[in-house]
Amino acid sequence: MFGSKKRRRQAIAEREAFRAEIKAEVLDEVRDLLSLSRVAANGVPNLSALNIAVRNIDAASLNLKFFGYELGRKLAAALPPPTNTAPRHVGLDSKPSTQADMESDWAAHWCGQLLTPVLFHRKLWELAFVLQAIYEQGHMRPGARGLGFGCGEEPIPSYLASHGVAVTVTDLEAAEAQAAGWAKTNQHAASLEQAFQPRMLDRATFDRLVDLRFVDMNAIPSDLGGYDFCWSICAFEHLGSIERGLAFVENSLSTIRPGGLSVHTTEFNIDPNAPTIDNWPSVLFKREHFIALADRLRSKGHHVAPLDFDIGDKPMDRFIDLPPWGHDMPAEWSKWHGTGDHLKVAVDGFVSTCFGLIVRKAG
Repeated sequence: MFGSKKRRRQAIAEREAFRAEIKAEVLDEVRDLLSLSRVAANGVPNLSALNIAVRNIDAASLNLKFFGYELGRKLAAALPPPTNTAPRHVGLDSKPSTQADMESDWAAHWCGQLLTPVLFHRKLWELAFVLQAIYEQGHMRPGARGLGFGCGEEPIPSYLASHGVAVTVTDLEAAEAQAAGWAKTNQHAASLEQAFQPRMLDRATFDRLVDLRFVDMNAIPSDLGGYDFCWSICAFEHLGSIERGLAFVENSLSTIRPGGLSVHTTEFNIDPNAPTIDNWPSVLFKREHFIALADRLRSKGHHVAPLDFDIGDKPMDRFIDLPPWGHDMPAEWSKWHGTGDHLKVAVDGFVSTCFGLIVRKAG
């Protein structure tokens, strides 16, 4: 009798163990079926229908990327070499980056001034756009004062100082930048060491004309004022929301004198009918946001350069770059992606490019 109970308990335990083993195997199979991993847990190809449907997306993205990059290199190499360029007034609008801009004489001039070849890269467009706006408003001169927001390691402060412009470089406090991830991607100026570009000017001139302030762009200190111009490059989309970004542009006018220039670039969702990203570390502005901002600023007497939403129709205008970005790729692929030339990118499923805003404060 007691032996029968013992055998029964043993049989139950064995049955439960068997069930647990089967359950674990089934769970592993379900995980493999639902997983987008290219291989199953045991290393064999993942042949689930879901995986088969999507497993070549990464390769297709890389095909698009590398052919787009090659197209950009070929088009840039075919441009006539810039010779004896000079700055000139072109009547720059508030606008998105385009291939035509990068093929223009004004962009070629600023690329030359920054000691870089002309490339179809939206970050290079931003630098050229800001410098062109500063020049057209008459502030590229000794004695002028400029204020840069979220400067990171961009070359503009050194370039301006080389022309006698006094510059205040601003960025987040180091701890805040570390928390936001900017320090890891070299997009933060922890000190003036990061802002100094020795190929453009000597250190003594730089130290005389450039100073650093740690500034939260959502709370601009009241003692920052009297500048001839201020600028930011792809910074105000990182202030937490669309509302905060637009408020920053308006608040930045408090730092400049009457008639001064406020010029900024940011992310632009090119689809006017699509939803957009808001209340996120990186937001995407739409046409309607820029129109509303321009209307509000004009109602207060400020001048906003005409809004031009033409996104271009040339090959590099239609190439939309996709993740992964260069810093996420294996080092062995560097010859494939090179500088990663692109004017438009996919941001969380939306197509974005850079947009520049030019505002002259009421006199």
